[in-house]
Amino acid sequence: MVALLVAGGTYLVLQRGLVRVTLGFVLLGHAANLVLLAAGGTGRREEPLLGTTDAALAADPLPQAFALTAIVITFGITVYLLALASSGGDPEADDPADAPGAAPVDDSADDPDEAPVDDPAASRTGAERGAGGRRGR
Repeated sequence: MVALLVAGGTYLVLQRGLVRVTLGFVLLGHAANLVLLAAGGTGRREEPLLGTTDAALAADPLPQAFALTAIVITFGITVYLLALASSGGDPEADDPADAPGAAPVDDSADDPDEAPVDDPAASRTGAERGAGGRRGR
């Protein structure tokens, strides 16, 4: 069971969408919880409650505490990644330039410091501009 959760989680983490990555982390968190609970020996031993069972027969409570911590960490990562996905934290998923048949985007018109190619004054060097301004004076 743990191997299936790890395989599915790894596959989803390697996908492109942020929601799929989130679900992959959830599956990996569940796999970690199963490993921690199995390491505690609750199936072979008695429940680890003081006063109800002998301490020698009780299962180790530390893996159960680790599992609770792992649940909280997994929940925190899940909430963070889902909030990131809902706020548009995956800019590559909706990039119009990646669409099939999309035309190349010309970003040169967005820069106000770049002069247009058609402007003859912009194609002159600094010395040519300076010399042209002094002739008339």
